Amino acid sequence: MFELLVSFAKWLEGTPWGIGVRTSLWAYPFTQLIHFTGLSIWIGTNLALDLRLLGWGKHRETAAQLRDDLFAWNWIGFCVAVLGGFLLFSSTGSTFLVNVAFRWKLGVFVPLALTWHIVVQSKARTWGQTSDTPMIAKLSGLAEILLWICVITAAVEIPNY
Repeated sequence: MFELLVSFAKWLEGTPWGIGVRTSLWAYPFTQLIHFTGLSIWIGTNLALDLRLLGWGKHRETAAQLRDDLFAWNWIGFCVAVLGGFLLFSSTGSTFLVNVAFRWKLGVFVPLALTWHIVVQSKARTWGQTSDTPMIAKLSGLAEILLWICVITAAVEIPNY
């Protein structure tokens, strides 16, 4: 399976966008900017809902209302982050694949955090209909924050190529 991923990564590195991101003076930093911007929107909107579930912040609206208000921005941020990450990976994917932090990030932490995020998003409508948030919602929000911290920590350990 790993050999198949390495073959795919090497193929991506030979595509026009892989070559362009890797060889241009400005393309790699600009692509990082796109990736980080998407991540900022994604993590920021996640954090806003999770903190609201924990009972922090202003209580002008319920967690369910906040979830609905941020839903589009949340998934736009996710799509931008994925696009930027894919372009970064296409530039030097075979070197990323041998990095332990990258493998933990994409192989373990991102799937867990994304799955948990979808659960929290779907449950927030029922959990957050009143100002009194159930304990399970608070624990779920805290768990999501901790999972995204794991993703970010793994990402920081990936060397910049």
